[in-house]
Amino acid sequence: MAKALLGYVGGPDPRMLSEMRRLQQRVQDLEAELNRLQTENDALTAVADEHSLLHSIELDQREPALT
Repeated sequence: MAKALLGYVGGPDPRMLSEMRRLQQRVQDLEAELNRLQTENDALTAVADEHSLLHSIELDQREPALT
């Protein structure tokens, strides 16, 4: 009886350990993808800021607003 209880309550389940390792690897993969996408987004934002339409409008050549 003691062995049955120890087996039930005792040591880690290999399937659970395998699933935990798989999930930890998935989290690491997703974090790496997030970092890559953030870096790519920052680069694209910098390029977009350089070519922004608002930057191309010169202040002294704006037309007056209609009143």
